[in-house]
Amino acid sequence: MKKLIILITALLLFIGGPAIADVYVVDSDHTEIGFSVKHMVITNVKGAFREYTASFELDADNKLKSLTADIKVESIDTRIQKRDDHLRSPDFFDITKFPAITFKTTSVDPTGSNTYAVTGVLQIRDVVKEIKLEGELNGPVKDPWGNQRMGILLNGQIDRSEFGMTYNKVLETGGLLIGKEVKIHLEGEGILKK
Repeated sequence: MKKLIILITALLLFIGGPAIADVYVVDSDHTEIGFSVKHMVITNVKGAFREYTASFELDADNKLKSLTADIKVESIDTRIQKRDDHLRSPDFFDITKFPAITFKTTSVDPTGSNTYAVTGVLQIRDVVKEIKLEGELNGPVKDPWGNQRMGILLNGQIDRSEFGMTYNKVLETGGLLIGKEVKIHLEGEGILKK
């Protein structure tokens, strides 16, 4: 009888226990969190955030379960100091009041063997909105130093005016100096947390 109770308990723990997940910490040396926006209707200006913490979680089959990111807005880099300073101002990110951008997944749906439809909550300034991204995972691989790595790619688009960033100027031709649609892009590597 005692053996039967132990066996049933073990089975319940195995069946009903939480699934073990792997957490990968995004390696900022091999990752870029970037964006692009139309400038004067004729080209795209690109930029990136240089300081952030981000991680993603995989299930036992190496399928994406969740992702979180906390981005330091002050670290914005478009390669022009004057433009970066303007982006930090109240016309755009207003970093004095809102120093961080955050993202957290609410659902992840596989669309292929290593591709995903990722839905999450994005906060920019004091606005919180649900956005949708297309995701891809590659790996795992072992690096030369014994770390397990996964490659991650996320792409999406937001309307910056929905996040309170409405600054613009009208051109002589009638177009706008800065486009409303901002393409967002994360590509890089995560290292398995030990």
